[in-house]
Amino acid sequence: MDNTVSLERQFEVLEAELRQARRMAALGELVSTTTHEFNNVLTTIINYAKLGMRHKDEPSRDKAFTKILAAAERAEKITNAVLGLARNRGHERAPTDLAKLIESSLVLLEREMQKYRILVETQFEAAPPAHVCGNEIQQVLLNLLTNSRQAMPRGGRILIRVAHDPAANTVDLTIRDSGTGIPPEVLPKIFDRYFTTKAGPDASGKGGTGVGLAMCREIIEGHQGKIRVESTVGVGTAFTLKLPIAKETAAAATPIPKLGIPTAAAHSMRQI
Repeated sequence: MDNTVSLERQFEVLEAELRQARRMAALGELVSTTTHEFNNVLTTIINYAKLGMRHKDEPSRDKAFTKILAAAERAEKITNAVLGLARNRGHERAPTDLAKLIESSLVLLEREMQKYRILVETQFEAAPPAHVCGNEIQQVLLNLLTNSRQAMPRGGRILIRVAHDPAANTVDLTIRDSGTGIPPEVLPKIFDRYFTTKAGPDASGKGGTGVGLAMCREIIEGHQGKIRVESTVGVGTAFTLKLPIAKETAAAATPIPKLGIPTAAAHSMRQI
């Protein structure tokens, strides 16, 4: 009896350590993505600053200032998205606006999707807040978006939809892609831990470990939700997350000061 209890306790500890390792891995990917995005912004600012210094004529300088301002505004969006995600790094569940969570996450993936010629569209229908941990749902979202992008090596389209299902009393988040699809014989195995059809991480360093979808299922089921998948080879794949509706209104969160370009300064720069 004691041995059984000890083994169960060891199993619980290992499961907790595994969950923490996955959280750290997800945080590492987020840091990597954010760093890459900031590097792109800085490259743009530096190049156009040099252009403005080399050319003294007004049209060239106006072009340089316009490009620098656009890059700085993008840096502001990235910074504010990261601040919003940082606020959700805890693991408490609270009423969460899924549309806002999606928009913040897409800011961090915008250039990656452009690089791989992926068009991302959103369809946000009227829906109540979901009772979820924003940090964990973001992990699922980024994982599914990465999988969709990898399923479209020649580019394609992703549709992200949020809708209310009154009959099931859930908020549904669907990610649909126009990728290669999943063969019927593979579909039942995709949520198995360590199962993967990929040779390893892609050029961006993401994927190939076989733990991503297993983690997604564990997170969603831990929220008393469901994850469903539909796929047709040559047509695409759709993952739907059915999440519980929040039964209470969240208390107003303390606003986090936004970093980046102050509105007044941005306005005055546009007049240059």
